[in-house]
Amino acid sequence: MSSPETPAPERREVTVRRAPKYVPFLILGGLLGFALAAVIAYGFPGTASYDAGTVFGFFLVPCAAGGAILGAVIALLLDRLSLRRAQHAVVEAVPDSVPDPESENDGRFDGGTGSQPRP
Repeated sequence: MSSPETPAPERREVTVRRAPKYVPFLILGGLLGFALAAVIAYGFPGTASYDAGTVFGFFLVPCAAGGAILGAVIALLLDRLSLRRAQHAVVEAVPDSVPDPESENDGRFDGGTGSQPRP
């Protein structure tokens, strides 16, 4: 039984899962699109009307955007898969049994000397 001073711990049901971070997938997709644009521009023979730098510039934006979109789609698919592997748990909020010694300083800093707080 809990004492009247101590409130009963609060119980909550939570879902625990590993979800991907979207920004690294977007960046990686954009970099792969950048590499694809470089392969298209410098890997194939050019024409007399456009040099390789111009072709690279033409293909850079659509390839990088397409790569970023593809990275986002992959991250979304991995996120959906993580929902299937999610586990449910019950957690309790447990109050501190030992008071924190730093909280006894009333929020004032003593300068690291270990002396009493200044008024």
